[in-house]
Amino acid sequence: MTVTLADVAARAQVSPATVSRVLNGNYPVAATTRERVLRAVDELDYVLNGPASALAAATSDLVGILVNDIADPFFGIMASAIQSEIGGPGGRAGGERLAVVCNTGGDPERELTYLTLLQRQRAAAVVLTGGAVENEPHAAAVAAKLRKLGEAGTRVVLCGRPPAPDTRAIALTFDNRGGGRELTEHLIGLGHRRLGYIAGPEERTTTRHRLEGHRAALAAAGIEEDPRWTVHGRYDRRAGHEATLELLRRDPSLTAVVAANDSVALGACAALRESGLRIPEDVSVAGFDDLPFSIDAVPSLTTVRLPLAEAGARAGRIAMGREEPPPGGIAVVRGELMVRGSSGVPRG
Repeated sequence: MTVTLADVAARAQVSPATVSRVLNGNYPVAATTRERVLRAVDELDYVLNGPASALAAATSDLVGILVNDIADPFFGIMASAIQSEIGGPGGRAGGERLAVVCNTGGDPERELTYLTLLQRQRAAAVVLTGGAVENEPHAAAVAAKLRKLGEAGTRVVLCGRPPAPDTRAIALTFDNRGGGRELTEHLIGLGHRRLGYIAGPEERTTTRHRLEGHRAALAAAGIEEDPRWTVHGRYDRRAGHEATLELLRRDPSLTAVVAANDSVALGACAALRESGLRIPEDVSVAGFDDLPFSIDAVPSLTTVRLPLAEAGARAGRIAMGREEPPPGGIAVVRGELMVRGSSGVPRG
């Protein structure tokens, strides 16, 4: 049953006019009243009609692109590629659509808020990039939002994100496990047996999948992993620096450091140099993603190249209905091992 403005007013114990004022933001309302109305909107999952221009159509000319951190090249490359495919036939204003990049900052609640706002605006399409948060209540809430978007005619595409079953969302998911395994197999093949691993935030699917690939390679080679060899942190350079110093404190005999991504790997390289260690003569370093700066690092980074721009562009075309979705609605996007100067045969 469709939730009406009157339903929200009844739940918040205010007049429909007050609800309208809160949602339109065009009239001062007491903070406590505003909070009560917004809580009722969330509890009832009320969807605002949106701009008048959207009322005549099932969807508007708006396309939402959700990213974790637009300053991170991983997300910036995908967002740019998605946006490059947004224009063209389909929108009412000269065939163009408006792409809005929504920066969640890694906040699960912010992600849900953006999805709600895009639903209210009857977005033509929504593309969610990067890994998902591994939290059952949050995953269920996101799935419910994606279902409602799909039912309203919004195309939903997940780019670099695991599939969301029963939501109608199309998934272009990165093979993080396979890439993580291949990267560690390369280092093991060089002779490394004591490998430190800097993992990303524990609650992220990308973190778990890459770490699982790393551990699968260790197990296949008969290497027993020491719990001291894994440290979790953020996906940034500072976290890589701090985690590497911690790994060296725990076990100074490590001969390789595998990083969650290339930014983390740069921090690892800096910490190793500060500790008087050479790369790769004393300690090899490997990253993940093959971000633009990785080839210009000194030495250049061994990493796994993910086709971020290609995947983003494909997601944009699917979102615009200019490319057919993959069979079954899911495509696995595989990475490519890039062997460069930061990995070498271990000392001794």
